[in-house]
Amino acid sequence: MALNFNKYVQDGEQFLKEVAREINDPDNVAKAGRILRAVLHAFRNRVSPQESLQLIAQLPMLVKAVYVDGWRISDESKTLRTLGDFIEAVREEGGRGTTNDFVTDREVEHAIHAVFTVLKKHVSAGEIKDIVATLPAELRPLLA
Repeated sequence: MALNFNKYVQDGEQFLKEVAREINDPDNVAKAGRILRAVLHAFRNRVSPQESLQLIAQLPMLVKAVYVDGWRISDESKTLRTLGDFIEAVREEGGRGTTNDFVTDREVEHAIHAVFTVLKKHVSAGEIKDIVATLPAELRPLLA
């Protein structure tokens, strides 16, 4: 079976364009990429490796690469209790590169919602339900 790298690129670009539309900046795929990376990295560090692997199995190849880039798999997920905790985690993962993207907490919350909206289009309802069940109650509306 030959690898079709062009298809991987197309699928990844399509995913980014969907995120860009959800953040109401459809022409800014660079911003969408920064936001996608920050949200996915904050999320993956706060769910179990098993849940992460089940999630990424359904994602486009290049989005999988973004998800796992720099990942140190551990059985100990960082504590995530509130939306505020998650907003702070997304800011930390975004670093200086997303300073202008995340001026207010509301912008971070909108970015989180945008990424999860696109994820729900690419991941089965059953997997989304499994992930929602592992989240604190305050975060469940982001994926529900």
